[in-house]
Amino acid sequence: MPTLILTLTPPQTPDRCQALARALTDLTVQRLGKRREVTAVAINQLPSGQWHIGGEPAAQPTALLEISITEGTNTPQEKAAFIAAAFAELAQQLAPGAALARASYVVVRELPAQDWGYGGVTQLARRQALPV
Repeated sequence: MPTLILTLTPPQTPDRCQALARALTDLTVQRLGKRREVTAVAINQLPSGQWHIGGEPAAQPTALLEISITEGTNTPQEKAAFIAAAFAELAQQLAPGAALARASYVVVRELPAQDWGYGGVTQLARRQALPV
């Protein structure tokens, strides 16, 4: 049930946003073993003048991807592989033939199972309801 929030500049077309959402969902399923049907991607777009690096307006395409997952469900190696693959995907889609700003980030946030859920049920409650 991961949630991904992608903030980027410059703004992209609706087709590019859909391609990004699909690619990031695919990576979440493939690299982290998450379920596609409960993976949500939100894309926030900022005009170039609203993103700054080192106190100056961003001169290159820039992105911040934050993914929230349940604590303890992935290994450090899986998370590292996701970060590398997600950054490469963002660079390929947002800066083809150029470079994504170095100060573009992929952040994996691990939340305790009792602190979040979907459909009104926490991940802890789901885990406890599983047959042993």
